[in-house]
Amino acid sequence: MMTYEEALHYLQDLTKFGINPGLGRIQELLHRLGQPQQRKKPQFIHIGGTNGKGSTAVIIAKVLEEAGYRVGLFTSPHLHCYTERTQINGTAILKDQVAHLIGLLKGPIESMVAEGYDHPTEFEVWTALSFLYFTREEVDIVVLEVGMGGAIDSTNVITPLLSVITNVTLDHMDYLGTTVEEIAQVKAGIIKEAVPVVTASEDPLVLTVIQERAKAKSAPVVQVVRHGPKMATAQWVQWDGVRDQKKVMVEGRLQSYGPLKVPLQGHHQQQNLATAIAALEVAKEQGYEWTEKQLSRALEKTTWPGRQEKIGKILLDGAHNEGGASSLARTLQEEYKGIKKILILALLADKAREKIVALLAPEVDEIIITQVNHTRAGDWKSVEEVASPYGKPLQMIACIQDALQAGQQAVEKYEDKGMKAIVVVTGSLYMIAEARKELTNHKDL
Repeated sequence: MMTYEEALHYLQDLTKFGINPGLGRIQELLHRLGQPQQRKKPQFIHIGGTNGKGSTAVIIAKVLEEAGYRVGLFTSPHLHCYTERTQINGTAILKDQVAHLIGLLKGPIESMVAEGYDHPTEFEVWTALSFLYFTREEVDIVVLEVGMGGAIDSTNVITPLLSVITNVTLDHMDYLGTTVEEIAQVKAGIIKEAVPVVTASEDPLVLTVIQERAKAKSAPVVQVVRHGPKMATAQWVQWDGVRDQKKVMVEGRLQSYGPLKVPLQGHHQQQNLATAIAALEVAKEQGYEWTEKQLSRALEKTTWPGRQEKIGKILLDGAHNEGGASSLARTLQEEYKGIKKILILALLADKAREKIVALLAPEVDEIIITQVNHTRAGDWKSVEEVASPYGKPLQMIACIQDALQAGQQAVEKYEDKGMKAIVVVTGSLYMIAEARKELTNHKDL
């Protein structure tokens, strides 16, 4: 019997196959496993989009769990432990279950490769493992987050109860396309024949792509709107923020909700909550009952670590693209006005560094550039060239532990002068994971 450590080593070794978009390998592997994703149960809610996927997914899952269902949740990447990616009712898959399932998968994978198929990637193997796990554990419904893109993402082998496209902005341009329209075409690939789709996108170009795909697939559209353009062919769920930014009113298709306390930090979480409610209403129409009381109780229990998460005087946020940086910048403007801000920033090589820095640098008082411990990190020192024109005090500190220490010292410096201060850590979820581990192990920071 394989150990968890051996299973993890096996998975990590698969990273050598890189990101290799396409459905052929996952379809062949699932065929050899008896198509676990095609059983009567579980049913699926498929969630794509550039930002807000995870937050929206975790709210939907928590509400359905509160309503008494056995709910699977599939997200990526993980922060601290691989098992976080695959959960049932908020509990991660056990390590010995991972070991057992990897043991089951190895045979079919080896026979595939022996017959001339390309080797499945790390993400494809974990996706197949999760489908197998959810089916064996007799889950009612799975909230399934797209890994990257949509059309040829390895999660796109299901016929879901409904699809959700939170929004579309520029990200993963090496794989998905160089314009918003091209990326929207890929994301809209999760829209299936006659399956309802919920979207919170406000970009007219994106809405046109979604509308055309939905029309071609005879898929009803529910659009989540605040003040943006409305699609003539959609039904609408309208939302608006309450003055303190922590509550939201939602005018659903089935009823009105609110004011609801938004469980997660950041103004963009209002929209994510409204999107989750729009999706939950579609699920209710298809037999998944829940009440407003269960919704409120679920929101009180909803957490999503590393996304505008406050630990002491440190704000951690996984913003790693232009959309995420824009949301964080707005939070800094609105919720931390008059407070000195020290930015600790690490960016992968394939990110839009200039745009992210342009959004964040004007909102902070000092900048510390640090390094991501990842194969896609690239030359971390080149971020200095992007950040230095903003004229903020700038430090280059390779080690995240040392960067956090420097941030803390800067906070103390401001506090000695009678000013409030906060450290803002962002740019990469991989770096956020390192920082969070350091902070939760060392409470004095």
